[in-house]
Amino acid sequence: MANQKKEDFSVKETKPSIRAKKPLNGPTTSFDLVEEMLYLYVRIEKARLLVLDHSLLQVELKIGNYRGAATTEGNPMGEFKWNRVFAFTKSRLQDRSVQVLVKDGVNVVGQCSFGVSEAEKRVPPLPPLSPQWYALVDQKGNAKGELMMAFWTGTQADEVYNSASHSDAAVDLRDEGLLSIRPSVYYTPRLWYLRVNVIEAQDLVLNVINNREQPAQIYVKARVPLCELSTRACLTKTADPKWNEDLMFVVAEPFGETLDVGVFELKKDASLPSEEQKKYGKYEVLLGSCRIPLKNVGKRNDRSPAASLWYDLKVIEGEGMNARFASKINMRISLDGGYHVFDEPTEFSSDLRPSAKILWKPAVGMFELGIMSASGLSPIMPKTSVDAFCVAKYGPKWVRTRTVVDNCSPKWNEQYMWEVYDHCTVITIAVFQNKYLLNWERNRDREIGKVRIRLSNLEFDKVYTNSHPLVSLEPYGVMKRGELQLSYRFCSTSKLTVYHSYTQALWPKLHYVLPLSVAQIHRLRPQAVKLTESRLQKAESPLSPEVVQYVLDDNKHKFSLRRAKANFLRCMKLLECYSLYRQRFDRLRKWTNPLHNVVFIISLIEVTWFPWMALASMFFMLSGLGAWGYWKRPKQLPHIDTELSQVYSVHPDEIAEEFDSFPTSATGNILTIRYHRLQGIILNVQTTLGDIAATGERVQSLLSWRDKKATLLALIFFFFAGMVFYIYPFSVRSLFFWTILYMIRHPMLRIDLPSYFHNFIRRMPSKIDSML
Repeated sequence: MANQKKEDFSVKETKPSIRAKKPLNGPTTSFDLVEEMLYLYVRIEKARLLVLDHSLLQVELKIGNYRGAATTEGNPMGEFKWNRVFAFTKSRLQDRSVQVLVKDGVNVVGQCSFGVSEAEKRVPPLPPLSPQWYALVDQKGNAKGELMMAFWTGTQADEVYNSASHSDAAVDLRDEGLLSIRPSVYYTPRLWYLRVNVIEAQDLVLNVINNREQPAQIYVKARVPLCELSTRACLTKTADPKWNEDLMFVVAEPFGETLDVGVFELKKDASLPSEEQKKYGKYEVLLGSCRIPLKNVGKRNDRSPAASLWYDLKVIEGEGMNARFASKINMRISLDGGYHVFDEPTEFSSDLRPSAKILWKPAVGMFELGIMSASGLSPIMPKTSVDAFCVAKYGPKWVRTRTVVDNCSPKWNEQYMWEVYDHCTVITIAVFQNKYLLNWERNRDREIGKVRIRLSNLEFDKVYTNSHPLVSLEPYGVMKRGELQLSYRFCSTSKLTVYHSYTQALWPKLHYVLPLSVAQIHRLRPQAVKLTESRLQKAESPLSPEVVQYVLDDNKHKFSLRRAKANFLRCMKLLECYSLYRQRFDRLRKWTNPLHNVVFIISLIEVTWFPWMALASMFFMLSGLGAWGYWKRPKQLPHIDTELSQVYSVHPDEIAEEFDSFPTSATGNILTIRYHRLQGIILNVQTTLGDIAATGERVQSLLSWRDKKATLLALIFFFFAGMVFYIYPFSVRSLFFWTILYMIRHPMLRIDLPSYFHNFIRRMPSKIDSML
């Protein structure tokens, strides 16, 4: 992929015409981060005094080629109510007048019209215009009834903007499709961790306990909606098994579900031969179950354990036994509100608060986002245009813009606001193709790209207007699928609180006093994502699962040789500073510049004889380097770095391998090539780890007597060195001074061969002799 054309993925500053960067004059609104878009709003309320043969009546608005229509059913009093608002973009109007037609099926019952210039401009917070009655006439000019309506010129700040039928989204869709093209705001419920500590059970009803040749295998299953977990099997010959095992779930408020707990015994199918019983001849028998409503479960916000309670197990009536409640199970069940529930990648979290609201700290500021427009969006075949909408997620609040139909350069100009509780968080904005406007079956919202903005990189109260690239990694390489123009601003209520937050723990306190393991967090996160999907799908305008999964996507745990190479190069980049210091020290040893050596020796004498100046000099030097770096600070926000991501320097098949399924779907030569490539990488890692281990083992073998001659020489050296330092006690400062001076002695006084210590260590044995 080295010859692939490299695109520009940098963030570019734009200069839109927004009020936030202009002096205030005239009426203003809170929508100051987006360009003002003028709309002609027409509200159709109802009609009266109409004599019709049918009960259905349609109202239709016409402005040039733009049409808006709504149908309603009349009541016995002869009134027809619509309560619909239509919005027409003024910059795209094709006529100077608006025709309002009232139709009874195909026939026009009555009509009226008004000029676009008659619409007065209204800017919130001015009160809405009151609708008025307008006379309807037929084609001959005869009065046919009256229509109540209102019309005005407004902006996207108008309160009817979200519920209006927009002219640039006028498509023939069903109710769910119509809702999907309108802007919406969603709030996900607070998520909690449910901890079920299964301790033991008593008096289980087991068959023929005393005649068992093998102990019974008994385990517990616990289930909440969307998830089921089980404990390990307890091998016991009694009716009182013990587990003492934690099962963790993710649940959401208002806790209307139940926790189902069942105790099972794993039995062998005696009707099968013994060989088949070992493979799959087992089945489970329910020994008892209980249901616990989550609303009855206690909450805890610290590490204090929950109360240990006994729950009755309902025994299923079987052969020779009656249903009873003699069996019990002992559990500790609690809703842990001191944790933050991870539904996003930890590196890109938008919320760090715990589940319990009582533990929340006050907000530190507000973040305002203006989603202005996009340009150069790549259409999804077979369409030649894009029906795009944006989704932004920060904390529990999700926002969805309206869908702009058939436009590769859509303009939204919608503004949203979030409360910020920790500025070291990330907001995610993604662009999608609306699935209801695609012309094939089994549609889904297709992702186009996403942008992440870290709030800690933003200056206080500064308005940023940037064009962010929408980058997508495909099996055939990386591509830019367009650009997204955004404006945003972070306003702090207390700058001192923001600076003080750098000294605070990143996560809630319970993550440190009673930490969850990485494996637990990794298992619980899919539960949280699944629960978020199910709740957002129940909204009136559902947010599809593919949208939620893409916004919350975490590809860190997917196998990728490209990412492995990129991470290795990141580590090497960190070690470059040590390599640079070593190169400079080598230049001192070689006396490449004698003046530098003289300055270094003078500094060494100062540090040796005036040690109290060492730390002060170091901190002054660091502050000076930081202040000097201010002039070279990055002017742009972080963006996708293709060099760092290694998308152009790897083989094309390495990128295609990232999209492969598990187990692999590749066959033939492709599978062989991937195996040999992985084999070569592992061989290099294996050799490097072996060299590191051998060096450490050689140092350890100095006193191991594996090489008796070498150990004897080491003991003689250590003994005489101890005698010398005992008779002539050198100070640590003197030893440090003379050691460094010896290392940088003039090249005329040394030979370019390895040191005695290096030669001695290289000759020591390692455990490689004992390996196959």
